[in-house]
Amino acid sequence: MCGIAGMITPFVPPPEREELVACMNRAMLHRGPDEGGLTSIDECTLGMRRLAIFDPANGHQPMRSHDGRHTLVFNGAIYNFRELRRELEGHGHVFRTECDTEVLLAAFSQWGAACTSRLRGMYAFAVWDAHRRRLTLARDPLGIKPLYYAFEKGGLLFASEVQPLLATGRVDRTIEPAAVVDYLRWFSVPAPRTLHRGVHSLQPGEMLHWEDNHHTASGAWTLERLPSRKPNATRAACAEELREELRAAIRTHMLADVPVGAFLSGGVDSSLITALMCRESGSRLKTFSVGLEDEALDESSEAAQAAAFLGTDHHCFRLTGNRVAHDIATIVAAMDQPTGDGVNTYYASLAAREGGVTVALSGLGGDEIFGGYPSFADIPRLGRMLPRWRLVPSPLRSLAVAALRRGDMRKLKLADFLDYAADATEAASLHRRVNSEPSVSSLLKPEFRNAATLGSPLHPRHARIASALGHRHAADIASAYELQGYMADVLLHDSDMMSMRHSL
Repeated sequence: MCGIAGMITPFVPPPEREELVACMNRAMLHRGPDEGGLTSIDECTLGMRRLAIFDPANGHQPMRSHDGRHTLVFNGAIYNFRELRRELEGHGHVFRTECDTEVLLAAFSQWGAACTSRLRGMYAFAVWDAHRRRLTLARDPLGIKPLYYAFEKGGLLFASEVQPLLATGRVDRTIEPAAVVDYLRWFSVPAPRTLHRGVHSLQPGEMLHWEDNHHTASGAWTLERLPSRKPNATRAACAEELREELRAAIRTHMLADVPVGAFLSGGVDSSLITALMCRESGSRLKTFSVGLEDEALDESSEAAQAAAFLGTDHHCFRLTGNRVAHDIATIVAAMDQPTGDGVNTYYASLAAREGGVTVALSGLGGDEIFGGYPSFADIPRLGRMLPRWRLVPSPLRSLAVAALRRGDMRKLKLADFLDYAADATEAASLHRRVNSEPSVSSLLKPEFRNAATLGSPLHPRHARIASALGHRHAADIASAYELQGYMADVLLHDSDMMSMRHSL
């Protein structure tokens, strides 16, 4: 885990490039307090801040291949690196460390950019190829680890956060109106946009190549290869297969040379993960939760019950309104990009780091895969209703929508579905909308309102997600939008930024 940064341009001399990359490194010291590194090769300078998880004494970055051709900076964790290492040793690669960084570098040297199809993990990395004089940026398929970039005078800058790019003083800080509209609609700024006109986000699963002073992007990940249902599989067989997959996933995620703990809310997802971790752990597991003043929202008693049942060393961070008020400026700064969530993750991460762990597992992703959200009931229902609704004469539909627009938040959301969605896929695209379209317009200055009126009210990545889905069951459609929309744009962003703010 770490923060990575770099700059490639033939028009800036190496000393100046190195100072700019060092500036970006300093701006994300929290992402990697263990050590820093920086190197220049040709017109490329790469830098990193390291939070050591595997082989802390080694694995220094930037890391160069044995033949000197490839140089890598990498943020994340490759969970199948030991299996890949054995395969690469069969191809003649010799390893000097016990870390996943060296395995990723060898995998790129062996298979090139195609190596990402073999990776199991979360990652954002940059590789400089000295033979081709080409820089490759890549991000994991679900977008667990972020990577931002900006173009500058015939060159490219990149970093794990937006603030380091802005700290260089060489990036356009102008607010992007479309991003403000996105935020008011979704309480996030979906990739590839950011709040700043001059900064772009690599999309989940996307790869960017910079060569000969121009760039090409490829392969933003989609769910086209969703597994087909097994027509003859029994419930018991499916349950056993799922159990083994979960055990294997937890086993690999617990691999670390530093202390590992878990976020425990007391819900099904985090409790199941904690239970599986307890089976794998050779010592008493540390778990962490956040307790709230409002009893209607507080889940700390459920977390305490689960911890007692599982026998964990449990820590509850008691959060008050006064504490949030005191910390709010720090929390907003930690967000890096605007988000409507993240406060709870900020304090859970703080509790885990203060509790002595460097790695924590959470239940994020469970609801999106196993149907834990209301969308899994709403989308099938809307999918059945909307085609019939479209048969109603247009004047009557307009009157009904106008009446709903005068109602409460629930009626405003229903009005958006009836006004803009024609089927289950478009309903899924709209499901995570926070403000209705009229509300968005009312909150904007006139110069920003044009961006709202010109843009589609559907999710910015709707076309790509929908085309990959084809004719899927409504539950698959709901899962796809929860995974590639809400989870990618809000939950994963917040988890990365808030955890790494505490070097977790």
